[in-house]
Amino acid sequence: MSLDYQGSAGAKHSASTIELVIFDADGVLFDSGESNTAYYNAIFAEIGEPPLSPEEERNGVFHATSRMFADRAAGDHVKLARMKEVARNLDSQLFFNMLRPPFELRPFMLELKQRYRLGLATNRSTTVPGLVTHLDLDGIFDAIASAYDKVQPKPAPDIVKLCVERAGTVCERAVYVGDSPTDLEAAEGAGTDFIGIGDRVRHRNFIGNLGELPAALERIAVGRG
Repeated sequence: MSLDYQGSAGAKHSASTIELVIFDADGVLFDSGESNTAYYNAIFAEIGEPPLSPEEERNGVFHATSRMFADRAAGDHVKLARMKEVARNLDSQLFFNMLRPPFELRPFMLELKQRYRLGLATNRSTTVPGLVTHLDLDGIFDAIASAYDKVQPKPAPDIVKLCVERAGTVCERAVYVGDSPTDLEAAEGAGTDFIGIGDRVRHRNFIGNLGELPAALERIAVGRG
């Protein structure tokens, strides 16, 4: 099979100073706009709330669910509790089926795994185990950290730091791949390098799509000299 991405695993010489590559989930491993919108609208419809506004749709890609619920509840604790109750009873698989990875992820990640430890650091929470299985990424990640770990969600650096700690390395030898200013702020706060992907974030280390990641990692390694 020919994979649609740039770069190859090869020898470790050019990337020896990078030990861990950490991925955000939404907007990096897959396009989740349709899925996230459907998820929140299903919850809101159940409790008689109007659907997401255009701004909420944009925020839903990278904000933690707790933040989305809190913003919509606007201090109404009864409404917030109802949102959480409905969410607990939803079948996540319905929304996983709406995710759009750019290509088959497992071969791509296995090739990266020949050179680096791999991590996942996401503002998702209870959906993470099911999401990993749905994407056929079981056994791929050396460390996973999420909002379910009861740490501060991004843009705080806590989730990124926890992922690095669980991977058994240090932030100076990690790179975080994200798609939003929230991800960039978290990476900078943690002290990792950052690679921005897509059109929501701009950074000196920028790639247009996930397939360009191996070459970008090599550029960072060369820059570290």
